[in-house]
Amino acid sequence: MISSKKMVVLLLVCSFFIVSCGPKATRGGPGTDDAKLDQKALSTKLDRLDIEYLVKENTTALFDSRFWKKEIEYGEGNPPVIAILPIENNTAEHLEDEMAILLSSIETSLVNSGLVNVVSRERQQQMVAELGMQQSATFDPASAGRLGKQLGAKYYVTGKLGAVAERLKDMRRMQYNLFIQILDIETGMLKFQNEAVRSKALIK
Repeated sequence: MISSKKMVVLLLVCSFFIVSCGPKATRGGPGTDDAKLDQKALSTKLDRLDIEYLVKENTTALFDSRFWKKEIEYGEGNPPVIAILPIENNTAEHLEDEMAILLSSIETSLVNSGLVNVVSRERQQQMVAELGMQQSATFDPASAGRLGKQLGAKYYVTGKLGAVAERLKDMRRMQYNLFIQILDIETGMLKFQNEAVRSKALIK
């Protein structure tokens, strides 16, 4: 028979191996041992880096556009008010959290430009409730125009997120496209539009 002392030692050794072979948590990003952890793709689903890329590509194009320079940057009078409507998810994936981050990123880019006043999304949701309108993830020109006037906005941002999925042998590729538009609330005229594309692949 194994003595109690040997049994304790054996249990401690087994516990050590169980702990050392189990899942290990790690922290990544600037200032850590794994600075490039966040750059690794774990799936073909949209992650924060994908969202940042798609938003940056569209906002860079916006800030360089003739519309922005003529009517916003060098326009006369007070900074115009811009409202951000929900971006429609046209993919087959459930991306509620990702869409919320995407909207926040667009909002942050516009606010930090310092050239426009941006209506907070919380205020928009409050106004939607006050007007008895239905909150929707799809663009409705009539509702958008009515909401925009109540918010005192001159322009609104809207858009769509789409995706094309392809498979070839052991590879699955997703091509995401973020399409952004800015429209004049009063006239309904399209003032700016741009599309950014991001591809991801999973190889087995």
